[in-house]
Amino acid sequence: MTDLLDAVLLARLQFAFTISFHIIFPAFTIGLASWLAVVEWRWLSTGQQVYEQIYKMWVKVFAVCFGLGVVSGVVMSYQFGTNWSVFSDRVGNVIGPLLGYEVLTAFFLEASFLGIMLFGWGRVSKKMHFVSTCIVAVGTLISAFWILSANSWMQTPQGFEIGADGLLYPTSWMEIIFNPSFPYRLAHMITAAYLTTAFVVAGVAAFYLWKGIYQKHAKIMMAMAMLMAVFVSPIQLLIGHEHGENTLEYQPIKVAAMEGNWETGTHKPLYLFGMPNEETETTDYALAIPNGASLVLTGRADGVVPGLKGVPKSERPPVSIVFWSFRTMVGIGLAMILTGVMAVVLHYRKSLYTARWFQWWCMAMLPSGFVAILAGWFVTEVGRQPYTAYGVIKTAESISPVNAEQVAITLLGFVVVYTFIFGAGIHYVIKLIRKGPDIGEEEERYYDHSIEASVTKAATKGDAQ
Repeated sequence: MTDLLDAVLLARLQFAFTISFHIIFPAFTIGLASWLAVVEWRWLSTGQQVYEQIYKMWVKVFAVCFGLGVVSGVVMSYQFGTNWSVFSDRVGNVIGPLLGYEVLTAFFLEASFLGIMLFGWGRVSKKMHFVSTCIVAVGTLISAFWILSANSWMQTPQGFEIGADGLLYPTSWMEIIFNPSFPYRLAHMITAAYLTTAFVVAGVAAFYLWKGIYQKHAKIMMAMAMLMAVFVSPIQLLIGHEHGENTLEYQPIKVAAMEGNWETGTHKPLYLFGMPNEETETTDYALAIPNGASLVLTGRADGVVPGLKGVPKSERPPVSIVFWSFRTMVGIGLAMILTGVMAVVLHYRKSLYTARWFQWWCMAMLPSGFVAILAGWFVTEVGRQPYTAYGVIKTAESISPVNAEQVAITLLGFVVVYTFIFGAGIHYVIKLIRKGPDIGEEEERYYDHSIEASVTKAATKGDAQ
């Protein structure tokens, strides 16, 4: 039993490691593909070359991240056979077709038109190239639809029956695909992908503004990114709230772990900070808002909030991971909303592109979307434990007949290989961003002259003072 538990833990760590690397790339490319479609539309509608230059720079970044996402996704699919063969056998009749639909309807679509998107400049008409970009963007959304449908079914399974052989058989594909948590999780994830891309673009634009290079491009990128921060960040907060209410209905113990709440009852406080203690079954050193959890989750101060003690310890998820991951995600979301508010204020003060402190803030916020997405997935996946399919099959029952040593060796191999491959990929992306858009020699001389003149003027002013 000890070896089995060790193997389960190591297999979970291996899958968590690979999916953590994987999810950041599809999340980024979902948002980036849609943003590239908007940029190309602006180029076609205005004829301004600056939009073409922005597009050609970011499409290279998209290509690299798309490739890294595909590679990491293939590795994950193999793990269903190597480490989780019992799970694959039992739920394969349900999960298998959903993943197959993703390949047939989304990946083939993306792969077919990606070539035109990357290599079609000058070879197809401008409108055809724009259509290809839009199709790739739609393909990323379709991919997210099927993947999130499959994962949401694991959170709120329905539309199946268990046969005499212990295998799950579909009874309603509509119930399987559109399971109770799916609409909320799809909206939450797509919005998160758009915000992630927006803050990456804002961070790069802030870097260019801070360095005094590619000013025209940077201002356009900053303006477009801040529009997302202003309007989409608050929407994400509302979507997250609705998602939380859905989770309260279908996965109450996950919500109890998110809130650090141990006793089921009314008038429950909202813990801003605290240290969940699983031994004493208390949340120590807590900073709380009285009645806050009841008000947020139920809309009433006397609303009932579930407690972790309502189920045996063996049925509870690791509380600290869920508790702190949830606060990390929410904290970043609030920081994104604050960024939008600051952008509005600076816009009216006509200093959105010149405030140095805001440029530093946007550069610091560049990776925030990735951190929030990872934290959100930690809440989702760790909070589902001890089940792989909630209430249907436990994680300890899902693992392949492998020993801990085999899993440990492959985990170590993944760490080494991923560090090298993804490190090289991310290094190349950073190199592309540092290089910036290709603006041509004549325009580059203009920028260099403008920067030199600005520096000289600032130095002269400083000497005069």
